[in-house]
Amino acid sequence: MAFERSIAILKIIVIGATHAGTFATQQILTEHPDYNVTVYERNDNLSFLSCGIALWVGNNVSDPNKMFYSSPDALAQLGATMRMEHNVTAIDPDAKTIAATNLVTGEQVTDHYDKLVFTPGSAPVIPPIPGIQSERVFLCKNWTDAKKLHDNAQSINSVVVIGAGYIGAELAEQYALSGKKVILVDAFDRVLAKNFDRDITDRIEALYTKHGTALALGQKVTSFTTAADQITVTTDQAAYTADIAVLAVGFRPRTELLQNQVDMLANGAVITDAYMQSSRPEIFAAGDSAAVHYNPTGQDDYIPLATNAVRQGILIGKNIAAPTERYLGTQASSAVALFDMTLAASGLTAAGAAARGITADSVTIEQNYRPEFMLTTTPVAASLTWDPTTHQVLGGAFYSAHDVSMSANMISMAIQTKMTIETLAMVDTFFQPNFDQPINWVNAVAMAAVEKAKQAEPAI
Repeated sequence: MAFERSIAILKIIVIGATHAGTFATQQILTEHPDYNVTVYERNDNLSFLSCGIALWVGNNVSDPNKMFYSSPDALAQLGATMRMEHNVTAIDPDAKTIAATNLVTGEQVTDHYDKLVFTPGSAPVIPPIPGIQSERVFLCKNWTDAKKLHDNAQSINSVVVIGAGYIGAELAEQYALSGKKVILVDAFDRVLAKNFDRDITDRIEALYTKHGTALALGQKVTSFTTAADQITVTTDQAAYTADIAVLAVGFRPRTELLQNQVDMLANGAVITDAYMQSSRPEIFAAGDSAAVHYNPTGQDDYIPLATNAVRQGILIGKNIAAPTERYLGTQASSAVALFDMTLAASGLTAAGAAARGITADSVTIEQNYRPEFMLTTTPVAASLTWDPTTHQVLGGAFYSAHDVSMSANMISMAIQTKMTIETLAMVDTFFQPNFDQPINWVNAVAMAAVEKAKQAEPAI
């Protein structure tokens, strides 16, 4: 039977090999070692963990080469034909062909496929702002960007970081800890506004200020002006001059090659079914070029995270021959360490629910992570968001000097299994005074949610 399936699939082409493409290739060739798989990648490397760029800039990486978990040679050893430094310029879904340019020789290549794995990833958002093409404006996306930022980190004294999402927040923190003068600019009025509610972001903003970072929030950049050795970033409210500026305002799916060929979200992310197939079943999509099924809302969404890319890539490998294993969706769980504090979240914040037109309630508590009789302890701020009608958990977030990152995974499981706040309140969690209280902070915030929900019930 396996032989018959292999004969039916003559050729698989993978476009892009960062995370989704790398894992898809590995999984396809692990399950079907006789398949003919060709990988086209525009860069000379693959599998770069860009989430480590800020840490490398701050000299917190043991060896930058370890920021890669695979290589062209590793995929070739599995049986893939590697076409590195090849830029795919066109896809013809009707003819099932692709056109590519060898970026080293200039040679034009045409290739055919029976099934296409579309995983080109994302591109940084670069707004059409005057002066943005300056050599003093840097990006933070790939290995090339990482080397530039790391190499100039020792020579600069000041930086304007534009974008206060995870990437910008981490970069600003590492520059501040390295003694640089830092200005953090964002159009939103809060740091990490899409990831946490104000009860947590207020705390982290105070830490930025304590460490000398100037916060320019609620400001839109209108221009860049480059002088001999500095750049001025002008916003709709003020102007900020520094040695360099780093642009970290988000990413867009790199899906132009399939425009008007498959179903997409408004931003261009390819919509897939539960088996990672696009509206053309022979074309699979995953990673930053694809939409995800966001379980807290039950809708397709665009959430470019490496964790989503890895799982989707693996699923392509499992489903390449025939629909076999369904995608479970995502809660967009994440965590970040800033100024020795852990911030972790999964699912919807109250603000995120409101922005999507979803009715939700939320509560925040604070308690020491372990008993006061211990020689040391420290507070945990925990928040929970839920549906006031069904009481299903929609999201949760945590903030502490203690490592509370795994709490986000617990909330993720609660959302994925459609757990109610009542169930989460009574989930069996251990107590041991080295680690937590008799009532763990996750149970405790769920209990607070139950109490708030009871108070909201109409009197009978």
